[in-house]
Amino acid sequence: MLALLVAIGIQANFEAGNIGRIEKVSETHFRCGVPGESDQDKRNRQPSWFYFRMDGVAGQEVTVDLVDLEGEYNYRPNDGRGLRNMRPVFSLDNRNWKHFENVEWIDKPAAIRVRFRITGDRIWIARIAPYTNRDLDGLLARFRKHPDLSEEAIGKSVEGRPIRLLSVTNSKVPAASKKTIWLMARQHSWETGTSWVAEGAVRFLLSSDERATRIRDAGTFKIIPIADPDGVSRGGVRFNKHGYDLNRNWDALDAKLMPEIYAERKAVLDWLDSGKRIDLFLAMHNTESADYIAGPLSAGGSPMKALAQRFWKLLDETTAFYSPKGPRDVPATTTPGMKGRMSVDQGLFSERKVPAFLMELMVDSSPKLSRPPTVEDRLEFGAALVRVMSDTVAAAGR
Repeated sequence: MLALLVAIGIQANFEAGNIGRIEKVSETHFRCGVPGESDQDKRNRQPSWFYFRMDGVAGQEVTVDLVDLEGEYNYRPNDGRGLRNMRPVFSLDNRNWKHFENVEWIDKPAAIRVRFRITGDRIWIARIAPYTNRDLDGLLARFRKHPDLSEEAIGKSVEGRPIRLLSVTNSKVPAASKKTIWLMARQHSWETGTSWVAEGAVRFLLSSDERATRIRDAGTFKIIPIADPDGVSRGGVRFNKHGYDLNRNWDALDAKLMPEIYAERKAVLDWLDSGKRIDLFLAMHNTESADYIAGPLSAGGSPMKALAQRFWKLLDETTAFYSPKGPRDVPATTTPGMKGRMSVDQGLFSERKVPAFLMELMVDSSPKLSRPPTVEDRLEFGAALVRVMSDTVAAAGR
């Protein structure tokens, strides 16, 4: 008797889920559009995120073509080839993620093809391992009673979700003697690797590890784990509900259209205005094929250059971070002559001379790892990043 094939279904109606148009080529072959997002001016389309579930796949040889990869970045069009080395991830339980091994790049028009056969009935597929608001809730529930952790809502997103700021320090040690480090993740909602790094940082900081205890005694970590909770919820890319890039508008404040930036900037400035210090500020991002740190090195002169060099050297020597050319200098704005084009590091340095940097972490295959980074790699890097940042600011005081 011949086995009856079950019709395959595709859906993304869950937190962070998103998929575009679906074309059925055959019973087991589908073309799935990557929906992308554009900004408030209907420009700069970014097709960087997809996350969906397929049902009824048990025992079948399934082919999925991910299409609609063309876009625009900083007003420069691209034909999708920047994604040619993409290796999407899959999960059989929506918790544990692996990269596809069988991935093919198709040119003109750009597409990524994956093939698989599994014994189970259901598979989840995503750009990189998802990290949702629910994941953050779970992390905080685990540590909420820790005496060295405090949490506050510094504002609300467009849709009313809280923007959370975590503070980690030993409150029994006088604050005046402490260095302060700020760490920000998920300004762009597709960049889930930054949230996994932030979780790794929190896990280590609040652990019983002797080094973590010393770090809590000597300094204060201020962490914004999800800067765009709305985008995370809907499976967005890099723009808020009104289409504003949350890492391009730090010189164009608007509490109504960009409440996320307004709240995050206010938290930083309130901290400074209360007479407290910021020894290092880092905003983390994901990109396809490059690790690097960047900041206004020329504008900051020798102090910024020395700080960046120490930071980069420790990362290079002690972690999987691969950036052989060292720190990158950035201009005053990403797009000269246009308002609303300053990134967070540019904006904070321009306004208050905060020693602020941007970090990009690659999602394609890492030269040091010889494979794309996994969730476990990101968690491990988060712990290492805490140690590196602490050593960086400690050396600055000697």
